[in-house]
Amino acid sequence: MTRAETSTKSRGVEVAKPWILLSPSLVILFCFMVLPMTIMGAFTLFLYVDIGVDAPDLGLRNWNVFFTDPYYHYAVWKTARVALITTVVCVVVGYVPAYVIATTRSRHRWLLMLLLLLPFWISFVIRTMSWIHVLGAHGAVNTFLMWIGLIDAPLEMLYTEGAVIMGLVHFLMPFAILNIFVSIESSDRSLVAVARTLGATPVGAFFSVTLPLSMPGVATGALLVFVLSAGSYVTPIILGGPDDFLFGNLIFETIMTQLNWPMGSTLAIALALILGGIIMIYSRYFGLERLTKGLT
Repeated sequence: MTRAETSTKSRGVEVAKPWILLSPSLVILFCFMVLPMTIMGAFTLFLYVDIGVDAPDLGLRNWNVFFTDPYYHYAVWKTARVALITTVVCVVVGYVPAYVIATTRSRHRWLLMLLLLLPFWISFVIRTMSWIHVLGAHGAVNTFLMWIGLIDAPLEMLYTEGAVIMGLVHFLMPFAILNIFVSIESSDRSLVAVARTLGATPVGAFFSVTLPLSMPGVATGALLVFVLSAGSYVTPIILGGPDDFLFGNLIFETIMTQLNWPMGSTLAIALALILGGIIMIYSRYFGLERLTKGLT
């Protein structure tokens, strides 16, 4: 074998090596994501005949129903509103602990990180159901308010949209804090000292240096919180009432209760496209590499 052939073979091996190493992940990704999404996409063209009965009478009827029925428009709007409120609360409230953890010089900083990560050790369902004992008619909040005499009868706090938002905030707040923390931690802290040297007050240095540098983490945290809350359906089932559904609940009801798989597939694909569009907008202005910043 000549030197040129050996060199060509070596280059071929180097080119193929990444694909060989990625092949197990690509196979899993294809089997558990691409293939199911393709099947769901095909099901959107089927005709719903009866409960659990579909006909391969291909057409865009399901998409036409989705785009013309105000009920689905309301579900999209309600989901977006709840997800946006949850995102704003998580980012605004979560910025303070993220800033404190990132800037503290205490040798017990590890304890703050432990408290931040502690909720991940508890099941999401258990954490959500715990709010029943907090917001219920005989829960901790009502019992305390009645004990101090502020109210005479229990307040209706459970099975409302506010309870759903509170449950989502409880679940998603650590995601926002972690991303903001990583952004502040990785920024050049000497710039704050430079701003102070040039005459900036502590508040002025925060708004002119720290806050702008942390905005990528804020945007990343906001994206994760919005996407996860928009696709949630467990929290509204546990903490919400009949009218406090999100789009995920609509998909679950259509597929699991009505057994209308073509319409359920259409709703699932529609939600994926909407959230995918939001991620594309984020990628356009911030870049998806921000999602993994600080993990390597």
